[in-house]
Amino acid sequence: MDTKEKYVPGLAGVVAAETEISFLDTEQEKIIIRGHELIDLSQKNDYLDMVYLLLEGSLPDEAVRSDLKEKLMTHYDIPQNVLKVLDLLPENTHPMDALRTGLSALSGYDDDIENRSVEANKERAYRLLGKLPAITVNSYRLINGQKAVQPDQDLSYSANFLYMITGERPEPWQTEIFDRSLLLYSEHEMPNSTFTARVIASTNADLYGALTGGVASLKGNLHGGANEAVMYMLNEVKSAAAFEELLMKKLSQKEKIMGFGHRVYMKKMDPRALVMKQSLKELCDKKGDHTLLEMCEAGEKVMREEKGLYPNLDYYAAPVYWMLGIPIGLYTPIFFSARTAGLSAHVIEQHQHNRLFRPRVNYIGNSY
Repeated sequence: MDTKEKYVPGLAGVVAAETEISFLDTEQEKIIIRGHELIDLSQKNDYLDMVYLLLEGSLPDEAVRSDLKEKLMTHYDIPQNVLKVLDLLPENTHPMDALRTGLSALSGYDDDIENRSVEANKERAYRLLGKLPAITVNSYRLINGQKAVQPDQDLSYSANFLYMITGERPEPWQTEIFDRSLLLYSEHEMPNSTFTARVIASTNADLYGALTGGVASLKGNLHGGANEAVMYMLNEVKSAAAFEELLMKKLSQKEKIMGFGHRVYMKKMDPRALVMKQSLKELCDKKGDHTLLEMCEAGEKVMREEKGLYPNLDYYAAPVYWMLGIPIGLYTPIFFSARTAGLSAHVIEQHQHNRLFRPRVNYIGNSY
């Protein structure tokens, strides 16, 4: 008797959860975040607005936004012993592994770690969001033989993050572009890392454990690591014509081109990529050098004509980060830091309406 159930490789199109957090409406070509359209939010709001929207369910007014800014500032610093742990890691440690270690180490400083209430989890998420820029940057610096850098309490959240990365106080327009990227990376329905975090949370594991699993998932170049791969590829050549030639060569050799295609945006460009493309243009205008934009547009044309594929967010985020002076090794850790707001919202929701994830398999081994 045939007892096999329908098998969907990669769970493509399988609905795994009901959520109030976000939805990718492919018919309307919109990314919905708690009833708001993400691209619209990216033009009118900043990353802290998105943090509040994801964790509290509504956009903050000016007073609430100011309170949130102050709250996160009080959590900028990280324990010295966590820095000591990071300093013990070998120099060849991957930046995402260092970030994962630092995040996991923070759990020991939570005196209320077994409390899974909504309010306790929200406060935990705010504390983590406050500390993540310092964890993200210093984990990278220490494995690269550099000294840890201290947060600047006088700067806004995104300005401080960028300052810690580059060592220079950013101009307002640099902060705005960086902040926009954090907002766009903050939440995206149910990608692998979010699913991973929810599966871990479904065991009633704490937020730190769920987010640590999210880091491990996001490390892979088929998910978060794509932005790094894009920049390494762009740096192989120096002109649009040479980049076209490079892509054609890679395609002829059946190589996968990172930064193109998406499991949801199959036949169109990721709308977030359009926003980052405009940000890249702004940066090129400021620098008076449009080489990277021209290269990216040339690559976009090749992939559309040759493979019918369109850019995803990583394709244009990579050159934006490059022009902001951000080291390539920090691209994916920054992605995770930004996504922590969305991941935390999903963990909180999973804890609220929990059912342990326990799927089955179709057995294709030897007969018995």
